[in-house]
Amino acid sequence: MPSKLFSRRSFVTTVCAGLTSLALPLPAFALTEARAASLVNEVVTEINRVIASGKSESAMIRDFEKLFVRYGDVPIMARYALGPDARTASPAQLRSFTQAFQGYISRKYGKRFREFIGGEVTVKTARKIKAGYEVKTSVKLQGQAPFDVTFLVSDKSGKDKFFNMFIEGVNLLLTERTEIGSMLDRRKGDLNALIRDLASAG
Repeated sequence: MPSKLFSRRSFVTTVCAGLTSLALPLPAFALTEARAASLVNEVVTEINRVIASGKSESAMIRDFEKLFVRYGDVPIMARYALGPDARTASPAQLRSFTQAFQGYISRKYGKRFREFIGGEVTVKTARKIKAGYEVKTSVKLQGQAPFDVTFLVSDKSGKDKFFNMFIEGVNLLLTERTEIGSMLDRRKGDLNALIRDLASAG
């Protein structure tokens, strides 16, 4: 993966983790375009606050994971990343994989947080789609030209949550699904081995 594209994916995934810092009460009515767009705007504000906090890298990664678990639709994301094997996994394996996945994502992208200081995200449009709302944004990192990122937000879990993103048209969860699938293949389909290794990967 080219380093620039990885940096872009890293930035947006870190923003995804930052979604979980929105500990604000949400109105008890259906998700709207305005709420979806507002959610993304607030994510950017909160993630910048965490990045600028001056905490150590390990402390920030712990914060990202806690936030990711609280507000990210982690179970849905983990099942998608696991692919067809999610249908044959036991409930205990799914729980273990989900926990390992959330740590893996937090470590993999959280380690690159210093690259994102001063990054700017501008919401351009929000529209209804079958799965929820699509929020299109323009992202600018220092020293790079702006690029497009699309966030997908849904309230199907009962709360407004982020569940996927597209960076210049590239489906980030699909990319992770491919990588995790390759990891599973190298372990000859042993899901328990994958879970053990994923718990320390990233």
